[in-house]
Amino acid sequence: MNLAFFLEELSAREMLKGLLPRILPSQVTVQYVVFEGKQDLDRNLVRRLQGWRKPDTAFIVLQDQDAADCEVLKQRLRGKCVEAGQSTAVVRIVCRELESWYFGDLPAVEQGLKLNNLRHHADKAKYRVPDSIHSPSLEL
Repeated sequence: MNLAFFLEELSAREMLKGLLPRILPSQVTVQYVVFEGKQDLDRNLVRRLQGWRKPDTAFIVLQDQDAADCEVLKQRLRGKCVEAGQSTAVVRIVCRELESWYFGDLPAVEQGLKLNNLRHHADKAKYRVPDSIHSPSLEL
């Protein structure tokens, strides 16, 4: 089986490259299509999906919510997948930004990036609910 991730930014690819090999069977092939931001993804998603030539591929579109209405955003992206003839594509919206995920496990980030004293921030009220952090990318 093949999985193709359509991502708005490079940081999403880097996060998935670290995570997916740990959870997917070895016979699953993963490819990443990285766009230069959400406007580039919005403009080129249909064309890139239509141009895909590798059979037996499941598509996953991943985009940050940022300040958008997540239901409207997801519907728009689903519509683009249908327009491209890929109605089974999975669309996932990251609330609010991908960087929020890192705040969910600061001890793991500390260990993975070999940083000091990050785990102590996990006890602060500000970081207990990662989705409530207004601008996670700036906070990091």
